[in-house]
Amino acid sequence: MMGIGADHSKSKGTFPPAGGELAGLIGSLDWSTTSLGPIAGWPPHLKSAVNIMLPAQAQIVLFWGAEFVALYNDAYAPTIGEKHPKALGRPARESWSELWDDLGPLLRRVLETGETVSAKDRPFYIERHGYPENVYFDISYSPVRSDTGEIDGVLCIVSETTERVVAQAELARAQERLTLALSASGMVGTFDWHVQSDTFYSDARFAEMFSVDPDKGEKGAPLAEYLAGIYPEDVDRIATAVDHAVATRERYVQEYRLKKGGDIRWVEARGECLYDTDGKPDRFVGVVVDVTSQKNAQERQRLLAREADHRVKNIFANFHSLISLSARSSRTPQEMAQALRGRMDALLRAKDLVRPGIMGTEHESERTTVDALVRTVLQPYEDGSPGRIVLRGPNVPVGAKSVTGLALALHETATNAVKYGALSQPNGSIHVTWDANQDEFHLEWDEAGGPVIEAAPQARGFGTILTERSVASELGGKIEHDWRRDGLLLTLSVPLKQLAA
Repeated sequence: MMGIGADHSKSKGTFPPAGGELAGLIGSLDWSTTSLGPIAGWPPHLKSAVNIMLPAQAQIVLFWGAEFVALYNDAYAPTIGEKHPKALGRPARESWSELWDDLGPLLRRVLETGETVSAKDRPFYIERHGYPENVYFDISYSPVRSDTGEIDGVLCIVSETTERVVAQAELARAQERLTLALSASGMVGTFDWHVQSDTFYSDARFAEMFSVDPDKGEKGAPLAEYLAGIYPEDVDRIATAVDHAVATRERYVQEYRLKKGGDIRWVEARGECLYDTDGKPDRFVGVVVDVTSQKNAQERQRLLAREADHRVKNIFANFHSLISLSARSSRTPQEMAQALRGRMDALLRAKDLVRPGIMGTEHESERTTVDALVRTVLQPYEDGSPGRIVLRGPNVPVGAKSVTGLALALHETATNAVKYGALSQPNGSIHVTWDANQDEFHLEWDEAGGPVIEAAPQARGFGTILTERSVASELGGKIEHDWRRDGLLLTLSVPLKQLAA
């Protein structure tokens, strides 16, 4: 707020005081053609405001009266471009017509209420160089009052911030593009550890990956805060590797895991220690790259290799069982050949159901039922003996997404029965029963007549691991093994909604 009463121009002898382009223009303008009238008749508080404005280094424009006639200083003139000098002494609505819907209410608010209006980086649309622009200003609009308290003008002290705002926006976009590029390349970020002061600096993305406040990346934090983001089993190894690199001047290359919420991310860090002129460790700098995808691919390859080996062994075990079954149930070589071909065809059909999608692609399958699926998987092991394989349960649908997981679990269990369990003996039998309630599907696999089980297996075979993985990961269910002396009792539970998916 300005309460300007005395006419300071009298002490100086002339008004406006000489000096500067705008002082000369104001002094030479025929103000009688404006609503302000001749300078000689201007009120003291208007002259005082002009006297304060003209020599100021700040960008100032004064809007006077109901028409908001414009007066401004030399610092302000460049901000309006080609509008200068035509805007001097003219109503603001004429000179700023393109933004009057925005500027007019601001000026009226100050004039009518006496409120000071201020803002940082306030956007305005303006045409000052013959084309439209979006510009930004820090503004402070204050009322100019007479001695009696009447508000006759609005003094606007402004500072154009367009260049800074645009630069910040471009920097933010560049940072966003860089972040996207780093993310696409797997780059986590760079780091710079000042060894003597134990101050660790990093990119914001780097800090976030290590569960450190991103603001601390720029400000710096003790190395221990970053080590705390490393998977507990890897922390000691990494701390030792850092100490070793500092002591030996060897390059630092390590792979380790990060705790990121409930996820585990693998990263590879590369760096080296830099030393001062006295040979003391000064800074440890480097980069960290996210290698989670590569690690997952390596794990899939390892699993695929193990499964390939496992399946080759199972093929020979299955063939041996099929030959034995066919021989026991056939009276002639021709019957045996026919039975063996039928069982091998059935085995191939079952194999088509149990491709586990190790490489990330599931085998396309149609919807089926539990009964059809169990019969397809166990058909190769039927030898015609009554009670050899008994199936009982309602008609429960199995969705296309769940066929592979359930078929794999059944196939691996059947293969184990052929190799070690009830189906490895002529008189062995399997009873498979299932039912479903409103929420859950239950299946029991009950073996009898196989080799005596002295104790539960000490180690989980790869087939058991595959079975548990299929049930838990693909079906969202659980599986339990009861290693009874007279035969395995396996129970499987799966959410019915998941089974039908």
